[in-house]
Amino acid sequence: MNRLRLYWTLQIGGWLLLYAVIQIVGSIIASGGTSSARIIFLFFESLLCLLVTHFARILIIPRKWLNIGIPRLIVNVFSMAMLLGLILYFLRIPFSFMLGIYDKEVVFDLENILGLSLNYVVIFFLWYVLYFTFHYFDQYNKSLKYEASMVQIELNNLKSQLNPHFIFNALNSIRALVDENPLKSKQAINQLSNILRNSLASDKKGLTKFEDELKIVKDYLGLEHIRFEERLKTEFDIHPESHNFYVPPFMIQTLVENGIKHGISKLTAGGVIQMKTLVENDSLKILIRNSGHLMNGKMTSPTGIGLKNTIQRLKLIYGDEASFRIVNENDNFVLTEIIIPQKQKYESTNRG
Repeated sequence: MNRLRLYWTLQIGGWLLLYAVIQIVGSIIASGGTSSARIIFLFFESLLCLLVTHFARILIIPRKWLNIGIPRLIVNVFSMAMLLGLILYFLRIPFSFMLGIYDKEVVFDLENILGLSLNYVVIFFLWYVLYFTFHYFDQYNKSLKYEASMVQIELNNLKSQLNPHFIFNALNSIRALVDENPLKSKQAINQLSNILRNSLASDKKGLTKFEDELKIVKDYLGLEHIRFEERLKTEFDIHPESHNFYVPPFMIQTLVENGIKHGISKLTAGGVIQMKTLVENDSLKILIRNSGHLMNGKMTSPTGIGLKNTIQRLKLIYGDEASFRIVNENDNFVLTEIIIPQKQKYESTNRG
C-alpha cells in the first residue's frame, strides 16, 4: 500500500501539478497571455496524460517488462510511447471542441499531428525512463537488503535447523542402536551426515531443488523415528510436478521439526506428520499437517525462531508472491501452508 500511495502521489503531483503548471506558464509566456478556456484545456490534457500513463502501467505489469533485457525494453518503451502519443493527440480533440477552441484545419493537419504527437512521445518516453529507473533501484535496494539480512538469518537458521538438542538426541539414538541393530544404526549415521553435509553446503542466498529438500525431510524424520518409535507416523502425498520447483534450503525441514517439537512430542500417544504438495496456477502449495493444537492461534513456545525465519525468508525472496499461514485445522491437527511461485528469476539465484 505504501508503494501504491507513492505511485499515485507522483502521478498526481507530476501530471496535475508540475506538468499542468509548466504547460500553462509556457502558454502564457509564448503568447503573452492566454484564455481561461485554454487553461482548462491544458489542465484536461494533463489529466489525460495521467490516465493514459496509468493505463500503460496496467498493460505492462502482467507482461513483466521489468524482467526483460534492456535492448528489448527500450524497443518496447519507444513503441508504447509512440502509440500513447497518438492516442493522447486524438483524445484531446473532444475537449477542444467542448471548450470552443477547436479548429478543424489545425487539428487534422498532418504536420501538426506528427509534431505534437512527437512531443508527447518524448514526454511519455521520459515518464517510462523515470518509472523503470525507480523500479530498478527498488529491486537493487531489495537485493542489498536481502544480502544484509542473510548473515543474521543464516545464523538464526543454523540455530533453528541444527540445534544442539536435535544433534544430541540423534547421536544418543544412534548410540543405542549400535549394539541392538548395527544395520539400522549405519543407516541413521548416513541420514545425519546427509543433513549436516547439506546444511554446510547450502548457499545462504540461493534456493535448492524441491526433491533435494524432500530427501532432507525424510532423513530428518528417519532419525526422529528412532527416538519416537511407534509414536511418530509419517505420510507423504507429493505431486509429481513439485520437482520442477525450487525452495529455500531447510525451510520445509524446519517446519516439520516445528510440528514435531511443539505438537507430537507433547502428546503421550504421539501423532502423525502429513506432507502433501499441490501444483496450481504455476505455484507450489506445500501442506504440512501435524497432530497437536495451537494455543490462542500460536505455538505453545513463543521463543521459537523457525516460523519467524520462514516468513522473513519467503518475504525477502518472493516478496508478496509467496504466502505462509499456520492454523488449527481442527481439534487434532495443525496445518502449515506455504505457497511459492515458479519463477525463472528465483531459480537463477540458485545457479549464480
